[in-house]
Amino acid sequence: MKKSTATSDWILFIAFSAVVLSMPIWLAPFGANYPDLMQKFAIFGVFAIGFNILFGLTGYLSFGHAAFLGVGSYTAVWSFKLLTMNVLPAVVFSILVAGVFAYLIGFISLRRSGIYFSILTLAFAQMSYNLAYSVLTPITNGETGLQLSLSDARVLDSMVGISTGRSLPSTTLFGTKMSGLPGFYFCAIALIIGFFIALRITRSPFGTMLRGIKSNQTRMSYTGLNTRPYLIWAFVISGMYAGLAGSLLAVTDPLAGAERMQWTASGEVVLMTILGGAGTLIGPVLGASLIKYFENIFSAFNQGTLNQAFAALPDGIQSVVVDVVSLFVGEGWHLTLGLLFMITVIFLPGGIMEGIRRIAGLFSRRKDKPSTGAAGTVAEQS
Repeated sequence: MKKSTATSDWILFIAFSAVVLSMPIWLAPFGANYPDLMQKFAIFGVFAIGFNILFGLTGYLSFGHAAFLGVGSYTAVWSFKLLTMNVLPAVVFSILVAGVFAYLIGFISLRRSGIYFSILTLAFAQMSYNLAYSVLTPITNGETGLQLSLSDARVLDSMVGISTGRSLPSTTLFGTKMSGLPGFYFCAIALIIGFFIALRITRSPFGTMLRGIKSNQTRMSYTGLNTRPYLIWAFVISGMYAGLAGSLLAVTDPLAGAERMQWTASGEVVLMTILGGAGTLIGPVLGASLIKYFENIFSAFNQGTLNQAFAALPDGIQSVVVDVVSLFVGEGWHLTLGLLFMITVIFLPGGIMEGIRRIAGLFSRRKDKPSTGAAGTVAEQS
């Protein structure tokens, strides 16, 4: 049983890696194969995978994970300003700082559960946002946001003789600029590594304990097991994933602003996870990609685009159709997202992955029916 599970896990990992790395090919028919959007797919996929480790495995719903996303971005930009434009130190520091920050918040928030835990995390996120926006302006640069400048120290770059001249430097990985497709593939590798770690956590005894907490934490406590360390570690690991996602945002666009720490960003990752399928491995990545696709593709549709799309219709009907469809695209893309989320929650509580499992189940039943009939005929003959 263990061998078959390990084999299926490797097949899943290899298939996932192949799909991620081949995004520029299979996303072309959907008009979504440009690097900036694919980078967002990968970055918010990392964010959602990390959030799923907390929410999907333990059932603890955090409304404050955007705080760790913002901390990761600020840490990465400061690494670029003080040390080097090489992205590796920035990513490492962002993960570590976000992990420490997550431990501090989790140590306090996890003293409560249920809605009280959610409210505490939301309060900490809003405190972090207000601190970044107004109080800690020497560190965060307030509403303007933290950006690179020509006067930055970049000590490590100076030591090895790397000079940017009179133009702002670009983030690099040992000389390769992290923009365009190289930037996407760097984010894609981070997503694949994050997926592999999440897969190992889910299949490990630690992951089993987290699922047990979600199933019945009270019963586990009655057995004498202290569930708090498991919850804290789940919270810290989830925060580190968010810090990684924040650093990747800074890698592809080297600036950090307080808006990344707003409660709306925390709500967005909740939508991603629930829409794709909380507690599943691939579901959060699907949810993140779908929401970012709506945000970047549907929001770009305007009256001119719709008129061209429905040009074959008679004039009177065309104007009516365009007026109706325009409510769901462009600035109204949130309405489409809201309807999609509502339909998913009502009819597919397990998210997109539940829908996929249902469809797969229908096909498997159709295949089993002939064989069952044949078996019944043989039994009757005997």
